[in-house]
Amino acid sequence: MAKDFSQPEADLNPPVPVDEKQVGEKKESPVSGRVAGGATDKADAKCSLILRDDRIIETVSQLERRIKDRFPESGLATLCGQLRGNSEQAARRALQISQPIRWIRLLSLFVTAVLVCVVGVSVYLGVEAAEGEKIGVTEIIQTLEAVMNELILASIAVIFLFSLESRLKRRRTLAAIHELRSIAHVIDMHQLTKDPERFLSGYTNAEHSPERNMTPGQLNRYLDYCSEMLSLTGKVAALYVQRFDDSESVNAVGEVEQLTNGLSRKIWQKIMVLHQLRESETSDQQPAGASQSNPQSPPTQSEVN
Repeated sequence: MAKDFSQPEADLNPPVPVDEKQVGEKKESPVSGRVAGGATDKADAKCSLILRDDRIIETVSQLERRIKDRFPESGLATLCGQLRGNSEQAARRALQISQPIRWIRLLSLFVTAVLVCVVGVSVYLGVEAAEGEKIGVTEIIQTLEAVMNELILASIAVIFLFSLESRLKRRRTLAAIHELRSIAHVIDMHQLTKDPERFLSGYTNAEHSPERNMTPGQLNRYLDYCSEMLSLTGKVAALYVQRFDDSESVNAVGEVEQLTNGLSRKIWQKIMVLHQLRESETSDQQPAGASQSNPQSPPTQSEVN
């Protein structure tokens, strides 16, 4: 179920028209303080491709309220609250990851300058000691070899220091993405035993079968909520790499999105089976020609939410 996070919405399901007067309006995120709109067309086009962390948090919060309205004592509502907390943390963490770590950069520059000075002084002292002396080919080769070893070690140290910032950010990003991956698996566990086949007329429960305490309409909404939570989990994961272009982190986010999409497809297969069961029951209950004279009424607002 697609959703545009660049504009506010009242719900995930009903489409909301976009107010053209607000396109060029300047908006600022309360979490990260980033500008979400611009005065020029170029700025508007750029901002339309950015995930708004405040809109994602608002959508997750609204989904949590919707779940509590229908299933107030369910574990799914508690899990959605945890997802809301993770989305708020993701907004703060993503902002911190996008900012430079100044002390690491200053330390890298200082150590690099010290290493360059040490190598330069070593070469200078070697040249001074060799002046006025007759040096053979063997001594020249040994001197060049020593200088090359020092240059290689200094280069390795410089590369290590300048990549330290990216590695620290990558470690924080991967740890946060792992939390979202765990949430996706927990969401899948909540819908694992919710089988629509149990509503068949000839279905009998086994001794250790889970209790069936939902109507077909409630099960439909429950599965839909799980699908929405999985979709939002992928969006929260994408916040971490929106301003941190790291290949390993991007791959990890892609894996989370593939996981959530695969789990969501399983849920929608159950929803389609449930719809087919409801349609077959409705057609069996209606007399011949009733479907043409009395068309099926559209779903109410409570069924949509």
